[in-house]
Amino acid sequence: MQAPKGSLVALVTPLKLNGDVDYGSLENLIEWHVEEGTNGIVSVGTTGESATLSVIEHLEVITKTVKYVNGRIPVIAGTGNNSTRDSILLTQKARDAGADFSLLVSPYYNKPNQEGLINHYLQIADSIDIPQILYNVPSRTGCDILPETVKILADHENIIGIKEALDDMQRIQDLLDISFALKNKKDFYVLSGDDPTFLDSMKFGTDGVISVVANAIPREISDICNLALNKEFIKAYEINDIYSNFYKLCFIDSNPIPIKWIMYKLNKIQNSIRSPLINLNETFHQQIMSEMVKLKLL
Repeated sequence: MQAPKGSLVALVTPLKLNGDVDYGSLENLIEWHVEEGTNGIVSVGTTGESATLSVIEHLEVITKTVKYVNGRIPVIAGTGNNSTRDSILLTQKARDAGADFSLLVSPYYNKPNQEGLINHYLQIADSIDIPQILYNVPSRTGCDILPETVKILADHENIIGIKEALDDMQRIQDLLDISFALKNKKDFYVLSGDDPTFLDSMKFGTDGVISVVANAIPREISDICNLALNKEFIKAYEINDIYSNFYKLCFIDSNPIPIKWIMYKLNKIQNSIRSPLINLNETFHQQIMSEMVKLKLL
């Protein structure tokens, strides 16, 4: 099994105009990402609209993704939920479908304390034998997985990494310290979940990025990650700086609204998103289009 390192795309879930999942476009997207050098597919995460897919759709997208990838790169299945029981069920089903890893967002809305988070994650890790990656994104979930909590959870053999979405280099360093302390026992991967700062995190020593922007520029994000992993940071920053404004535009509205519109303009998917999110407001169209033309994406 390949390690979860480098450019791991937080893949959009293509939808038809009637709102149904577009599996033909999903297969085409996956083929494109494999050809472009993406190092792994994150299926049905936040960017994949996990919050509005039904459980049946959620599991079908994971199953189809595993089938289309066909073992060429790792599949990381988004299986986190604000219910521990549901998280266990989704994680078990993802394992049964052949996913290589699961990605477990911290329970949202409930706002558990750190003891509750430990209990939640250990129940999942004890229940299913699949490598599991914690996912910390307090701006969406309302709770923060603190480093001292990560340190406890990282001792479990099935918990092998964390996606950290905070733009906080001290937090990144704290997580890297946990990873370093475990190096004689196991690999514990630290992945950025913040596109604008992921290269800074990799310079600190993180293993890669779970990227929204990689949906649109998979080759470029993969190249940046490969250069960073080889400590060629001057070249990595030269490429990264070219796309710095594009990164910002990909988050000009709630994710995945902008990236799905961008993918539509790239003729990769139809212009469709699940309510309560809506298609990108026309106010932002020209600004993004101008940047895409400047970058020769169009």
